[in-house]
Amino acid sequence: MFQGGVIMRLLPLSYATRNLGRTPSRMALTIGGSMLVVLLVLAAGGFVTGMRKALVASGNENNTILLGVGSEESLERSEVSMRTAGVVAASLDGILEKAGVEAISPEIHLAMPVSLDEETDAEGQGELMLVRGITHNAWVVHDDAMLLTGRVGEAGRDEVALGRLAARALGFEPAETALGRSIWIDGRKIQVVGILTADGGVIEGEIWYPLSDLQVLSQRDAVSCVIVTRDGATPPQIAAFASRRLDLELAAIEEVDYFASLSEFYAPIQSMVLLTALLVGIGAVIGGLNSNYATFVSRIREMGTLQTLGYSRFAITISLLQESILASAVGSLLACLLAIVLLDGAAIRFSMGVFGLHIDTGVLAGGLLAGLLLGIVGALLPAWRCLTQSIPEALKTTI
Repeated sequence: MFQGGVIMRLLPLSYATRNLGRTPSRMALTIGGSMLVVLLVLAAGGFVTGMRKALVASGNENNTILLGVGSEESLERSEVSMRTAGVVAASLDGILEKAGVEAISPEIHLAMPVSLDEETDAEGQGELMLVRGITHNAWVVHDDAMLLTGRVGEAGRDEVALGRLAARALGFEPAETALGRSIWIDGRKIQVVGILTADGGVIEGEIWYPLSDLQVLSQRDAVSCVIVTRDGATPPQIAAFASRRLDLELAAIEEVDYFASLSEFYAPIQSMVLLTALLVGIGAVIGGLNSNYATFVSRIREMGTLQTLGYSRFAITISLLQESILASAVGSLLACLLAIVLLDGAAIRFSMGVFGLHIDTGVLAGGLLAGLLLGIVGALLPAWRCLTQSIPEALKTTI
């Protein structure tokens, strides 16, 4: 390497690797600390990516939601008359029709306690999950929803289809093991007869229940919304219909806009998760500074000896950086492996829904970058501090 026109000798990489293995306990602590920090960064990135992916994948640009006025931000709070679906079918043209079935889906969206055993259910300690009451029309409107295995629940038989992530959140791993099992929903024993998938959308975190059965269980005769799929009709036409029918008290919102508003609503949570990961990372860097400083101080005489042999302070700094980066790289790679095996696809509850952590290439790149920065910053400042002494002072050091 050239510096100022003079060839500068660098210490061989093998010197850094041998020094790293000289104290196995320190090496294990450094690798373990890097692994934990990078794993946290990957978990935070997977959380944000998974939530965004679930919300983005859930909107159909041809779907319009008709819900109660004043409830545009929450389908769970909305109530519209059961006759709304029939009025829409009779009043609006340009609605999609498949095999003689119109794409008009009256639905109930409710947060209800769900548990795996009767005792937990009786104590009211079930986990709140989103239960969607549907008719067969829902399969026309939500064309991304598919049965992974099993069948659709039949009305009057207390049967449901579980979303893939909802099943995993309840402890069924893999999700298919939930088939044929019983769960308790708000005090009622229900049998799981199907497993849903929806290309990563929020439907995978829901429970699909026949509409009439859910009306009986929830003791309500209204529905939460009516979702229609346009095939010629335009959003302004549907909005005009909603504003004309004052008796129905309807508001119209595009499905993609609804999920976009949900994404904005959860943006502070995503920011908080990233901020937490950043703060922990800063704490880890400070801890790494202290640890590396203590290690480098004990090697000041060694650094002085290297300088007498003709190695510059820059060359010694490069070698110390190699040690730190190598340890951080090993920890980062282990963290990436653990994230792919343990975290990718893990079911996470938020509000009343469920989404999966998503560890993609962008998240992995962010984790590796965090590990690299941890190795560089953690070694650079302690190395600079220890190399400020003159060669005679360094050789006389007894630490």
